[in-house]
Amino acid sequence: MGCGNCGSGANGKPAGCKSNGGCSSGGCNKMNVFDWLGTIPLPGGAKPFPIIEVSFNSGSRKEYFKNNAAHQIVKGDWVTVEGVGGFDMGQVSLTGELVRLQMKKYGVQDQNALKRVMRASSPEDIELYQQNKQKEKEIMIRSRAISKELKVDMKIGEVELQADGKKATFFYTAEHRVDFRELIKVFASDFKIKVEMRQIGARQESGKVGGIGSCGRELCCSTWLTDFKSVNTTAARYQSLSINQTKLSGQCGRLKCCLNYELDTYMDALKHFPSHADHIQTANGKANLIKKDIFRNLMWYAFPNSSKHYPLTIERVKEILVLNKEGVFPEELQAVELEAKAKLKVDVGFVNDVGQITLKNLEKRKSKNKNKKGQAKGGGQAVKAEGGKAPGQGQEQKAPRQENQNRGPKQPKPQHAGQGQKQAQGPKPAQQAAPKPPQNPKPQQKAKPVQGAGGEQQVKEGQENNGGGRSNNSSRRNRKDRGPRESQSPAAQKPEG
Repeated sequence: MGCGNCGSGANGKPAGCKSNGGCSSGGCNKMNVFDWLGTIPLPGGAKPFPIIEVSFNSGSRKEYFKNNAAHQIVKGDWVTVEGVGGFDMGQVSLTGELVRLQMKKYGVQDQNALKRVMRASSPEDIELYQQNKQKEKEIMIRSRAISKELKVDMKIGEVELQADGKKATFFYTAEHRVDFRELIKVFASDFKIKVEMRQIGARQESGKVGGIGSCGRELCCSTWLTDFKSVNTTAARYQSLSINQTKLSGQCGRLKCCLNYELDTYMDALKHFPSHADHIQTANGKANLIKKDIFRNLMWYAFPNSSKHYPLTIERVKEILVLNKEGVFPEELQAVELEAKAKLKVDVGFVNDVGQITLKNLEKRKSKNKNKKGQAKGGGQAVKAEGGKAPGQGQEQKAPRQENQNRGPKQPKPQHAGQGQKQAQGPKPAQQAAPKPPQNPKPQQKAKPVQGAGGEQQVKEGQENNGGGRSNNSSRRNRKDRGPRESQSPAAQKPEG
């Protein structure tokens, strides 16, 4: 279990204690033991305990070795120890008097059979150890392929090479007994090493792999749990847990070991509940026990033909059981009325609502924008159909012109493509002409009243009509055909009263 001061850095290294992979407290390794006697000095003349505890493969395996040469070894040092046909290398995990207690816990009694510490690891030993560690993954993949070819019903979970590369230990799991004699021969011939097969259980495999449990913490089997006790569904029933296989199973596929942690506490609490209280007789019929609420000391009953549950106290259930033995059936259960807890109003303080709008406001805005766009499109199309040009471009609408009866026949004039369309549409209603700013190089001509032979006034425009109007040249030809204009004063234009 990692210590509280460690935190993952940029490269995955611990950032708290600055040990960069080897925690000073030993908490970054699996199955660590805190040396609470490490800071206490030995009494005068006493010698330290000559046996040390060494961890291999990041704490997944621990063994004890004799320090006969009295090397100055402290916790966290790398040491080279005796191996099978060579040497192995590990990290010191515990020293001193706590090693004696650990050996007593695991039943290690014969100290003479222990292997010894050869020396402190040299840079050459560490380099060779790292090279062999890099081969473990490749060997594991190859070994799985070989076992599949030979149709051996087993799963190889981990391969551990000795520091000198002369021996490999294959950890596997299997449901039944496996005959791997032929498999060992193939492994020895392919890898050129001494092979050792070691069967482990599903819980040991999950402890080697590691992971995070449903509680959010590291797995117990990979941190501190060493002995695995049997777990069955009875423990879940005593704790009033639903028998759900997915929720009660751990990463190993077995029932969670933590189901046994609080089992003794639940068993002590259930002693206060009356036994043989699965059924009670009342005047309305027989009530069946549904569940026991240990935290509230209540027992829930229900009638067969009803879905309503009645919570009863332990004392009331005992009274009804005594009455039933006497042949008396109570009319009422006297259920406890449970009060619902009122929700606490939490003052959240200042809340910034700036920029928060509802969906209704958005819908209203969208509908308004759509209406505006629809009106603008409809108006623009109507104007284009009449004048051939959208409004807002400085175009003036012509007033209907009446031809002079006394005027002679007109000469043929060239027509533009838009002019024929305009004549086909018919005359337009008279509208007020909008003023147009002067254009260079030709100044704009103002509309002047023209009096024909019959006394009617007509208005000529000196503006060029694009797409459907006449040009300035065509308007000048009309003036030549009509003859000279007669100038009138502004007073003459007024109608006579």
